[in-house]
Amino acid sequence: MSALREIYRPSLALLTDLYQITMAYSYWKSGLAEREAIFNLAFRHPPFNSGYTLACGLGTVIEYLQDFHFDEDDVTYLGTLNGNDGAPLFSQDFLEYLLALRFSCSVKGVPEGAAVFPQEPLLRIQGPILQGQLLETALLTIVGFQSLVATKAARVCHAAQGDPVLEFGLRRAQGIDGGLAASRAAYIGGCFATSNVLAGRIYGIPVRGTHAHSWVMLFPDELQAFETYAEVMPNNCVFLVDTYDTLGGVRNAIAAGQRLREKGYQFAGIRLDSGDLAYLSIEARKLLDEAGFQDTRIIASNDLDEHIISSLKDQGATIAVWGVGTKLITAYDQPALGAVYKLAAVRDDAGEWVNKVKLSEQAAKNSIPGILNVRRFRRGDTYLGDCIYDERNGIAEPTTLVDPMNPFRTKTIAPDAKSFDLLLPIFEQGHLVYEPPSIHEIRQHAFDDLRRFHPSIRRFIYPHEYPSGLDSGLHEARQAEMIRMKRGK
Repeated sequence: MSALREIYRPSLALLTDLYQITMAYSYWKSGLAEREAIFNLAFRHPPFNSGYTLACGLGTVIEYLQDFHFDEDDVTYLGTLNGNDGAPLFSQDFLEYLLALRFSCSVKGVPEGAAVFPQEPLLRIQGPILQGQLLETALLTIVGFQSLVATKAARVCHAAQGDPVLEFGLRRAQGIDGGLAASRAAYIGGCFATSNVLAGRIYGIPVRGTHAHSWVMLFPDELQAFETYAEVMPNNCVFLVDTYDTLGGVRNAIAAGQRLREKGYQFAGIRLDSGDLAYLSIEARKLLDEAGFQDTRIIASNDLDEHIISSLKDQGATIAVWGVGTKLITAYDQPALGAVYKLAAVRDDAGEWVNKVKLSEQAAKNSIPGILNVRRFRRGDTYLGDCIYDERNGIAEPTTLVDPMNPFRTKTIAPDAKSFDLLLPIFEQGHLVYEPPSIHEIRQHAFDDLRRFHPSIRRFIYPHEYPSGLDSGLHEARQAEMIRMKRGK
């Protein structure tokens, strides 16, 4: 059973905005429902002022599309909706059409864990325009949120410099499904484990956790709390030491740890959850080492993010494991990726593809037309640049990347560079043709992929802007179409 089926038993077809269904009805009523169209899902700006974004959510998208259908309860509900005149919003014939509808689109997508950049399509949906329209909202919410959290996790893990990062955010997550999706994305982004037990069961993510302050507060004193916990769970002893006095708590943890050692068990660690984490970790490390617990690790939590972790590293903190919750699970400093889903091409009555462009006063909101893919160039194991191109026309040689925001910014790729396309076939006419990797393979892919970029794109302050732009031929075609549209021709 898929992860989505584990969480949601009913159909998810109504996980959409009403205007998607009213447009679908209008397509159907106008005889346009089967008109072949192409939609692209992309984003305009990297989150967190980052130099990259990690693509995430494709596995969930696959599950959603495989089971896309309207059931009896869905169409019964839609039949209760009325227009401004009190009459039914949708005809019974249309509701019966929806009940019989099955997903039949072709989809190309960027594999999860790949680093991607603004304006690059992460998904390309090709098929009947009615279906493509109905999928928009769900695909945006799945890919946008998971890519956001995966990127945040990658940044946090980069700041930790190889130390394990535990995702502790479920209690602060935006709801049940938000917590599950975020735990999945955080693991893909590099987190070592999660506190979310349901995510552990559904997605196969390692789970970690010991006790909270309430355990310590239940007992007459802290030492008794630690010793009792050690008796019950001697193989899971990380003591939370800051309930009353942190360094006093460390001493009590050492006393409990000595009894554990006498019984042949390991005193795994202590957790700091408040106060001056740099100072307290340094002093705690001294106490642990003096008592012979050099292998006992110090774990820290307390509203951590990549910037605080970097600062603590600079201060010489002796923290070995980082528990990150609120600011990771909620993408605290940027709550949305701002992903968009735009119509890029439609077949006309003669069966020819016609490009479609959305124009705006804001340059970033001008869409890119065509049957798009992204070609990534490399030399050895180092990525050089990405070229967004139209598959009908290929890529001009020599390859010149044109910045979609500033056509005077260009980069020419050396002709001897190797390359590969980012978008891979996922579905062909509704049939899955892609073998989704395991979540552990995706996590490794994300780690490996980021290492192939120049380190400057991973820095937190003014990251390097990785070269990503339009093929020169696509740029010219886009400009011509924009001029034509502005002239109203």
